[in-house]
Amino acid sequence: MPTARPIAPSANAPGRLPIFLPMTMTSKQRFLAALERRKPDRLPVTTHHVMQYFLDKYEDGISAQEFFQHYGLDPITWHVLHKPAPGGGDYYDPLQGEPGFLEAHRISSPQWRIEPEEIPGGAYKTVRYRFVTPKGILTMVTQSNAQTTWVSEHLVKNKRDIDLIGAYVTAPCCDVEATNQVVEQYGERGLVRSHIPCFDVYGQPGTWQDACCLYPTEQLILETYDDPAWVHEFLRILHRRKKTYIRSMAGARIDLVELGGGSASSTVISPKLFDEFVAPYDTELIALAHQAGQRIVYHTCGGMMPILEKIADMKPDAMETFTPAGMGGDVILAEAKRRIGDRVCIVGGFDQFHSLIDCPPEATRAAVRHCFQAAGEGGGFILSPSDHFFDADPKLLQAYADEGRQCVYAA
Repeated sequence: MPTARPIAPSANAPGRLPIFLPMTMTSKQRFLAALERRKPDRLPVTTHHVMQYFLDKYEDGISAQEFFQHYGLDPITWHVLHKPAPGGGDYYDPLQGEPGFLEAHRISSPQWRIEPEEIPGGAYKTVRYRFVTPKGILTMVTQSNAQTTWVSEHLVKNKRDIDLIGAYVTAPCCDVEATNQVVEQYGERGLVRSHIPCFDVYGQPGTWQDACCLYPTEQLILETYDDPAWVHEFLRILHRRKKTYIRSMAGARIDLVELGGGSASSTVISPKLFDEFVAPYDTELIALAHQAGQRIVYHTCGGMMPILEKIADMKPDAMETFTPAGMGGDVILAEAKRRIGDRVCIVGGFDQFHSLIDCPPEATRAAVRHCFQAAGEGGGFILSPSDHFFDADPKLLQAYADEGRQCVYAA
């Protein structure tokens, strides 16, 4: 079993960032070793997305990169850089403004325009989006609070609404040159992550998961029994758009690209539905990504244990989030490592709800050691909270980071 052993403590001074003695690998090298299922010098310890709500509430609005430096975590930076397809008359959406969380610059065309309208007077920020096409208009409504955004009116209201999407939706391409400039500037600091395009305004990287953002999940599940041909038609439309983007990624030096989403977890759909409506589409996307020289991490927040091997069979390079039961998932980390740890890198597994809030630092440290002992054997493990968090005690975050850095692999 892997063991944790002390390394030199940080030298902290009031008002100054902590200083850590160098390890034998840079953070980037450490991440890549784990993704290749090799043993790094020590356990890579990081987070998923660093939420702006947390940074504003607990960290005086520092940037995500300052957050990683402050706590001594292995840094990650997220970039999803789109550009219009060449020669087709597409252009950047002039009405979008600054892209929000998980968004990229949207791509418009004369046949596909998105017109936002803020609706005042509600308890939450509410925006109606009109998707304007030559043969009709689709609408979607989102609402937001300080923490997150959700869909309150789905885009697809009638089954044949997907015809407008299929005929007119734009397909963004990867801006390879801009992406590689980001990678070059980030250097050895850490991991450059990205994701397969979500649908405009609101979506998910995976094909089924994207559809669940556009059509109510419960109704989509029912349609897999009542009208499976329509569901497959819908998925093929979304799938085609994602394939266009993936093919354009050749030459982009991204370290890790996310696919998937929570709507395909076993706490939402059955393994049977996963086999028919998820795996065929996302398996092809993963193969295309590999052909384009990209590593894929398959993201599943929620239940995973009944479909662990099914996800691994799609041949991603890594899987996340390995959410424990206390967070609404079902993962037993040691069993997951035993079953698929020789096939993929495992990312996540840490219970941020119970171990970063309202507990002593010793409990946080014990939770880190438990994860390392459960999944660290032989490498191929990146410690991370199971998905992002909004609230956390800074003292416990520091204990998490400090203990993670003490999880060292023997030479």
